[in-house]
Amino acid sequence: MSNATINDGTRRKRKPRPLSAAAVRRNLEDVNGTRGLSRPATRTKEQLLRAASALIRSLGHVPSIGEVARVAGVSRATAYRYFSSRSKLIAAVVDSSLGPVRRFESRLENVDERLAELFGTTFLRFTEFEPQMRSALQLSLEHEARQAAGRLDEEPYRRGYRVDILRRTFAPLRRTMPAGAVDRLCKAMSLLYGIEPYVILKDIWACDNEEVGRIALWMATALLRQAERDAAEATPPKA
Repeated sequence: MSNATINDGTRRKRKPRPLSAAAVRRNLEDVNGTRGLSRPATRTKEQLLRAASALIRSLGHVPSIGEVARVAGVSRATAYRYFSSRSKLIAAVVDSSLGPVRRFESRLENVDERLAELFGTTFLRFTEFEPQMRSALQLSLEHEARQAAGRLDEEPYRRGYRVDILRRTFAPLRRTMPAGAVDRLCKAMSLLYGIEPYVILKDIWACDNEEVGRIALWMATALLRQAERDAAEATPPKA
């Protein structure tokens, strides 16, 4: 009998081993993009990221590199050495804010439980960094419109952190569903897993954060059920 099984046959949760101080430090360096930098360089980059986040909250959009440099108390040349464009700046801000979300990987086997865990933990974190995520969305839309008009004069910002998260979350389905069906489910889920439901449901319907979470999970569960039904109908009956 496994050491994770008790006498009545139920499973007990293994306690995760605490991370060492070195591991915690490495994780933080990965999140902030400071691994490999000297201590002064690390402090400068963190100073710039804090200034950028503060400006996003106060201005409501992604600031220029010059504005960030002024608030951080460094020269424009120094700021540009770390972030050569607003795209790189907001990417670093989002990475710093959502590092734990991006690295989320469920250890559960049941897909319904994995879905509930995803929306019950990481999705809620979006509210903590809503200004940053809205600004990232705003910049992405601005760049798309300017590029279509032939007037984009900086590196375009492209989002996509949710792709890997959703693929990992629904990976167990690949044992029972065609790869194309799982990919379609992940694409459909990407409409729900992000800042977009908060923008629509709060701005148009005046929902609070809790209601946004409940509605998003309800929709996500409905998508999962439909994907399972489609897969079952596409499977030929056994002879």
